[in-house]
Amino acid sequence: MKCDNLINPDWAKHGYIQIYTGNGKGKTTASLGLAMRALGRCWKVLIIMFTKGGNDYGELNSFRELSPEISQNLTIKQAGLDRIVYTDNQTEADKQEIKKGWELAKQAIQNDEYNLIILDEANIAIDLGIIDVDEVVETLKAKPEEMEIVLTGRNAHQKIIDIAHLVSEITPVKHYWDTGVVARKGIEY
Repeated sequence: MKCDNLINPDWAKHGYIQIYTGNGKGKTTASLGLAMRALGRCWKVLIIMFTKGGNDYGELNSFRELSPEISQNLTIKQAGLDRIVYTDNQTEADKQEIKKGWELAKQAIQNDEYNLIILDEANIAIDLGIIDVDEVVETLKAKPEEMEIVLTGRNAHQKIIDIAHLVSEITPVKHYWDTGVVARKGIEY
């Protein structure tokens, strides 16, 4: 795949703000599918994973194995410690990692460095009060015209929903977790 001329400079001339939220499974998965699609069109992609760190994620293993030409357009940053952060287990160290990730996101948006920025689990970081929702709204409103930004995670704040162009709420109808099945490698992580 040659990326020299694949980005169409007239690609709708507008980037949108997308939200993937809800209690169902598949928010991160959907955003990562979008990242692969964008990379296949030679877009520069930034993924920041809020509230979770560590290397035991199948998607990180896959992204590490991309061809050199594709991987040169991908940056992944983790803004969390080696665990998932919830309301009852957050520490000051978690908050600092998440805030560092938000500073990186703001800088990338302001500098117009990427075509697509995925803020994975940003909705959770906002819901936990670690990232200020008004600052996120202000930053998103000032994004470069052609930049696409995706926020994932449960409990999307109404202020974020109000400025978004696309909001998908993933609602569980039936889930095997309800029968006691635990998270499985290759499916949930």
